[in-house]
Amino acid sequence: MFKLYKKLRPVDWVLLTALLGLTVLQVYCTMLLTDYTRDIIRAITLLDYHNNPIHLGEEINGVIQSIGWDGFLQSPQFEYLDAEMAEVFKSIAAATTGDIWYNGGMMLAVAAGSMGCQIAVGIIAAYVASHFSANLRTAVYKTVDGFSIAEREKFSTPSLITRTTNDVQQVQMANILMLRMAVAAPVTAIWAICKIQAASMQLTWVTIVAVVFLVLFLSLLMVFVLPKFKIMQKLIDGLNGVSRENLTGLRVVRAYNAEEYQQAKFETANERITKTQMFTGRMMSLMSPVMMLIMNGVSLAIYWLGASLINAGTIDLPTITAFMMLASQIIMAFMMVMMMFVILPRAQVSASRINAVLETKSSISDPENDGERTEKGTVEFKNVTFAYPDSELPVIKNISFKAEKGDTVAFIGSTGSGKSTLINLVPRFFDATEGEVLIDGANVKNIKQKALRKLIGYVPQKGVLFTGTVKDNIAFGNPDIPESKILEAAKVAEADEFVSKMENGYDSEISQGGKNVSGGQKQRLSIARAVAVEPEIFIFDDSFSALDYKTDKKVRENLKTYAQGTTKLIVAQRIGTIMDADKIVVLDSGEAVGIGTHGELLKNCSVYREIALSQLSKEELGL
Repeated sequence: MFKLYKKLRPVDWVLLTALLGLTVLQVYCTMLLTDYTRDIIRAITLLDYHNNPIHLGEEINGVIQSIGWDGFLQSPQFEYLDAEMAEVFKSIAAATTGDIWYNGGMMLAVAAGSMGCQIAVGIIAAYVASHFSANLRTAVYKTVDGFSIAEREKFSTPSLITRTTNDVQQVQMANILMLRMAVAAPVTAIWAICKIQAASMQLTWVTIVAVVFLVLFLSLLMVFVLPKFKIMQKLIDGLNGVSRENLTGLRVVRAYNAEEYQQAKFETANERITKTQMFTGRMMSLMSPVMMLIMNGVSLAIYWLGASLINAGTIDLPTITAFMMLASQIIMAFMMVMMMFVILPRAQVSASRINAVLETKSSISDPENDGERTEKGTVEFKNVTFAYPDSELPVIKNISFKAEKGDTVAFIGSTGSGKSTLINLVPRFFDATEGEVLIDGANVKNIKQKALRKLIGYVPQKGVLFTGTVKDNIAFGNPDIPESKILEAAKVAEADEFVSKMENGYDSEISQGGKNVSGGQKQRLSIARAVAVEPEIFIFDDSFSALDYKTDKKVRENLKTYAQGTTKLIVAQRIGTIMDADKIVVLDSGEAVGIGTHGELLKNCSVYREIALSQLSKEELGL
């Protein structure tokens, strides 16, 4: 967890220094409180003897009643007392109500000081811990945001959500407790032990035995509880995963009447985490009664042994009372130390999970300087082969082609032939395992990602919209775009028709994930978003499949007119979508089995001919 502390700000280190000083001051006030407690009890006792000397014996009482305390201090009876008793009688003679008021006032002042320090320490600890957690969440989010798809697949989405929320919260709670206890507990224990030894060695042994019992109990507790804490976060990952899967696939679940099946999966995950939490909760619930038993046992032992020592004349009641307070401070300090050892392992597990994200480097890295681009609007694949991480076989093999500026290049093939994977190499969602992917004559690995993606208008296979207005979604890639351009992009994508009919037009709200628009509308807004950035290269990853044939044709016609000099890479399933492409790449099991125009491929590529005939008749194909 200490690796994470580099996320602390300079002001946090200043506040931690102040916290250290306030903690020591608070412990000092606590120790003073025991002294003033002892002194006020002594002052009350002395004043009682001063006002009621009958407690000192009939003979001394008679003398004091006849000649007063000043006379008694000059009397022969006083001269016969030993030095220790003489000092006691002098203290009784000098006792006044002012001593009680003074010690009582100092007790209140010291208690107020201790309370003030504790409040300040609590505020500083909460402030530092909350800002530290905010910085951690930001760091995790930025790191994940910079991951390539390969790293995103290494950590599951539910796990990343848990690491950003629950794990950070565990670290925050641990830090709040540590900041309040890490200094206070050992300082209190050491200070109190030093004071307690000076008071009575016999009573010190009672405290030592109590501390040993406390440490043994908490150690035994940790042996049983800590392994459960370590698996708790993984169980939360599992619960989040089941919940997310069910909510994401809710329509499918209902369509197949699989609610009970999904509920059973959830109950299994829920039951596992519940059992673990119940076990840890029950074990931790033993702490309070055992602590009370130990503290009450210490009180009983100290008062029982203290009574014997008072009778023997080796100690007095004020000292016993102060000793009792110090013993309680020592036990509480050891309890706080042990509590930290109980809390830290779970926080350490969470910190390790956060560090695993923060220390994962993206496999897609930027060059120091952008490579020189000698062309414009061109895309070229040179002997490109790609295999997913940990995969034995390549997904695409030895692909080569070139798209000139303004060309439309289409990719078609059976499901799993590698079409989307090939397209994803252009914006560097992945890097080619072998060969080169060139844009404008430069290897994409030699172009900074931000600069590279500014050249591209990307439309994914599944339309993705974000919470906000229609206008915000179209302007997502270019927030400074004028409204006229937003309207123009929507018209190109044939989205203006339905957007203008919405209640607030382009200011209408889009719910999370675009749930309040249809699949086709979502896809058209995604196309409008790509058009709005005015790219050099369009990438359509099977983006027209959600559109009807009429809209599909109109959108492609609009694009041909509006983006005449823009290169277009289109992944498609429909022959009708790609018939007019300048170049068609036919993929089969990751290999390019044909490259050419529609007419050429019908003649010399059996795979393309088979796909075409499965969709259109020979007459429609002109065969």
